[in-house]
Parts: sequence; C-alpha cells; structure tokens
Amino acid sequence: MKFGVFDHMDRGGGDLAAFFEDRLRLVEAYDRAGFLGYHVAEHHATPLGLAPSPSVWLSAVAQRTSRLRFGPLVYTLPMYHPLRVVDEICMLDQMSRGRFMLGVGRGISPIELGYWGTDPEAAPAMYQEALEVVLAGLSTRELSYAGRYYRYEKVPIELEPFQRPHPPLWYGIGRPDSVPWAARRGVNVVANLPPALMRALTDRYRAEWAELGNPPETLPLMGVSRHVVIAETDAEALAVARRAYLGWRESFLKLWLLHGKMPSPQAVFPPSFDEAEAQSRAVAGTAGKVRDFMRNLQAESGVNYVLCRFAFGDMARAEAERSVDLFAREVMGAFG
Repeated sequence: MKFGVFDHMDRGGGDLAAFFEDRLRLVEAYDRAGFLGYHVAEHHATPLGLAPSPSVWLSAVAQRTSRLRFGPLVYTLPMYHPLRVVDEICMLDQMSRGRFMLGVGRGISPIELGYWGTDPEAAPAMYQEALEVVLAGLSTRELSYAGRYYRYEKVPIELEPFQRPHPPLWYGIGRPDSVPWAARRGVNVVANLPPALMRALTDRYRAEWAELGNPPETLPLMGVSRHVVIAETDAEALAVARRAYLGWRESFLKLWLLHGKMPSPQAVFPPSFDEAEAQSRAVAGTAGKVRDFMRNLQAESGVNYVLCRFAFGDMARAEAERSVDLFAREVMGAFG
C-alpha cells in the first residue's frame, strides 16, 4: 500500500500570507518524508478551499519539492476553458519534470458551479466534452473538435506535457457504476467512503481490470482519504484532532447551510471527530494505533492507496509536522 496527502487548504485563522507559507513548508515535509503524491482540492467562495486556482498553488509546490508528485483533486472542468487547462497542465508537468497528476471532475457543489454561471444540470455533459478536448489537446499539435459546448477548428497547440501521452489521470469516485469507465482508461480513483462501501468499489475495479486482460501488478491506485493525527499519546492526538476537526467541518458545510441545502448523505462527515473515527473515516493516536488502523483499513476496504489529511481546521503547522514525522518514521515503513 502507498501513501499520499490530501489537502483541502481550508482556512484555519491568521493572515493568508502566513497560511500559504505554512502550507508550503508542510509540502516540503511531505517531500522529505517520501509520500507518493500531494493532492489539492478546488473549491470556490468558501473557507473550505483557499486554493481556488490549483495551478497557481501547484506551481509553487513544483518549485518547493523535488520528488513529490502533485496535482488537483480535481480540476472542476466545467468552470474552465479547456484550452487554458491544456496550457496549465503542460506547464506544470514540464516545470516538475513529469511529476504532475491530472485529477478531473465535474464539480461536487452545485452552489459553487452556480456562482460561476454554470448550470449544474449541464455540468456532467460539459465535463465529458471538456475532458475529451483536454486529452486531445495534450496529444496533438493541432486541435479540432465539434461538440455541443466546445468547438475548435485547427487550433495550434504549442505546448506539450512531459509525460506522454498525458499525465496520469485521477478521478473522485462515489459509485460502483463509475468503475468500468475508470478501468477502461486506467484511471486512479479516490473516495471518502467508509470501508464497506469502498470495498464494493475496489472489488468491482479489480474484476473489471482482470476482465480487460490486464495483469494485477498494473492495477491503478484505488484510494481513500482520511484525517490523521499522531502524537506521543492517544490523549494528546485526540485533543488536537477534536479541536481542529470542528473548524474543518464548519468550513465544509458553510456554503450548504448558507443556501439551506446539504450535500449527499455519503459526502456528509459526522458532527464530531470521535464519530468519524468510529466510522473508520479518521484516526488519532500514537503511531502504533495509526499503524493498526491502516492495516485494518487496507484489509476491510481493499484500497492500495491512502491519502492522509494531516492539516485541517485550526491545526498549527507544528502539530501537523509532528504527525507527518511520526507517520513517516513509524507507520509507512510497515507497508514496505
């Protein structure tokens, strides 16, 4: 099993300049620790996401790291001009010498889409077309496309990605019926689901992958994201986690509550950290406790990748760095 990092970049207090610098220093710590990838969310008009322009943020990440792979999880494609996305992907992939990971999606929040004048009902179809345009633009020097939402005629494409034909694809997944598409395209998938629901997805992915005639050792990454806090004692870790989780969840729900709505039931996190931990959606404790949690998560869910959420809410950088250091020294090694 491999490990990465997921970052909502949610507001935790203090001025923005200090916030961004603290996060970049954490990214440097992820790089030193040997995590596979760093995945950043894209959200708009909400304290849940202070990196609404992932490419801007990731250009800084590219310069502050040397081994860590990175990418958006996800680019909300209906909000973009596809040709702009092609340019940004190529630049980031070249600047990092092939460390970019291309996460794509249609957008989980109809509220955020609406702020940008995008019809949430049209977003799925727009996403499908935009993805076709982006993938074509990454593998050609002249682009023509005729769709309902996007039309291009012999557009010169000057840039190209470092990774060919394009950087590896990543997709946020929530339902088993999305698995066949992902398996056919060799897409890495990530979910926030509890272990039992995630098991249905990973079993389906493995079955689809085998049916396509692919060897098991080439299976893409199938991941879940989890809040992770580690300290010298369970009590110390839980105290940090309980405090920080409340602020993170408040940011998570702010736009929904403002509009008198709620996200889908599977996307809603429980009110307290203790409840999230009871559902195996979070863990806080000593390195030994976290190591056992990861073993159980792997066995119960069938995942081969875990994205750790080390920084959230009002957590201080020193608190997150302690978790990263202990995880790297005492947890990762147990999984090879």
